[in-house]
Amino acid sequence: MEPYGKSRWMHTRRGFLKVLGGSVAALCTQPLYGSAASRAGASMAPNFVLVFIDDMGWGDLSCFAGKDVATENIDRLAREGLRFEQFYVNAPICSPSRVAISTGQYPQRWRITSFLNNRASNAERGMAQWLDPGAPMLARFLKQAGYATGHFGKWHMGGQRDVGEAPLIQEYGFDVSLTNFEGLGPRVLPLCDAQDGKPPRKHALGSDTLGRGPITWEDRSKISGSFVSAAVGFIEKAQAARKPFYVNVWPDDVHSPFFPPQGRRGDGKKRTLYTNVLDALDEQLGVLFDTIARSKTLRDNTLILICSDNGPEPGAGSAGPFRGRKGTLYEGGIRSPLIVWGPGLIAPGHAGTVNRDSCLAAIDLAPTLLDIAGVTPSERVAFDGQVRRDVLLGRSGGSRTAPLFFRRPPDRGGSAGGADLPDLAVREGAWKLLCAYDGSQSQLYNVAADPAEANNVADKYPDVVRRLSAAVTQWHQSMPPDNGPIYRPGAERQSK
Repeated sequence: MEPYGKSRWMHTRRGFLKVLGGSVAALCTQPLYGSAASRAGASMAPNFVLVFIDDMGWGDLSCFAGKDVATENIDRLAREGLRFEQFYVNAPICSPSRVAISTGQYPQRWRITSFLNNRASNAERGMAQWLDPGAPMLARFLKQAGYATGHFGKWHMGGQRDVGEAPLIQEYGFDVSLTNFEGLGPRVLPLCDAQDGKPPRKHALGSDTLGRGPITWEDRSKISGSFVSAAVGFIEKAQAARKPFYVNVWPDDVHSPFFPPQGRRGDGKKRTLYTNVLDALDEQLGVLFDTIARSKTLRDNTLILICSDNGPEPGAGSAGPFRGRKGTLYEGGIRSPLIVWGPGLIAPGHAGTVNRDSCLAAIDLAPTLLDIAGVTPSERVAFDGQVRRDVLLGRSGGSRTAPLFFRRPPDRGGSAGGADLPDLAVREGAWKLLCAYDGSQSQLYNVAADPAEANNVADKYPDVVRRLSAAVTQWHQSMPPDNGPIYRPGAERQSK
């Protein structure tokens, strides 16, 4: 089989370990695993790798009809796996989307409804300062069942800006972590080189002042290579110890600011910089994919999932045929490409197929992966997600049966946010309804027939509007509130 990685990135792991020196490099050599008995008992359990790409649009990957960059390594996984066209993340912005995919629950339950910022901004918006470590974490359940668990990449569920006392990532069920400026513990922080003859500038957003773990500075264009290298080392150690593994690889370089590798800035326009960064990310991820594909043991027993955390930033990524962008509840803000690869796990004969009909969500992944692993949580958990094992593995064309609910980030849209955007949304079957907090100002779309949400049919289906408005407002009222209805940027600071 052809290697996934492009040759100029094959040196990355060695370079990464050399750069980190003794402090963080020890992550890949410290003992992580249990007894020989526990290793033997878990040796046949499936492995999971979740690649969660920051701010990538639905229409950016070439296997999802993207035209501006050939994401050949990701595309190869799509050709050998499954593509899902109706996969939703549960928030149109970073932090709550990450909470949902990690817990299998709506992020509103944990009062994380927009990106975690500095302490004052979080309080102004009515949000928690970090994810409660008591949340039901997929990684923790798998670790309790004998898995080796590692997080490599953006975290953004606590420990950023001036919030330096947040829990470390290991407290959420991970044996090892390596993150960026949106988390604590060992981290790699970027040097942004504009290739203009000036020295690269540091981009840390205060992380370099927080302590709580060793820091290494690296060129921003190589940060994802650092995460991949750490993940590969972790996987190799788990394999040698005959441990199943769960690994997060959560790259952040396709989130602005955009700094592609040397000589690849093109015309310097935002879209060009973005696509060149995405191309470089695909190259770096190829090392990870190649490591797994070249090992028969890993290839036959590993499931790789690739998706985005939310819609694209305006002017950078592409939402494809969909209306909206990052921060909005229209399809472009919450619909994500999903690729599932696992030659030994997906249904025979389904490699390379596209599922255009099954509606799935990020909150479904935690209970579904636990089911695939044969793991029952050690504590009673009421997931908002549903187990959809047969759908995820290509054995069924069904969908989740419960409706999906969404609430806009308190600082995005609405009259208080400076734009007229819907506050709530619900997807049920072919119907998608958006409305204000009180259920008024309803917009209704049949997204099966009108995925671009161009034709509001609320006036034609009043019964559907009444039913879905009642359902989404009831859900909204059942969740802890944020300050979306009253938020004004800086209002709290101005009042003191």
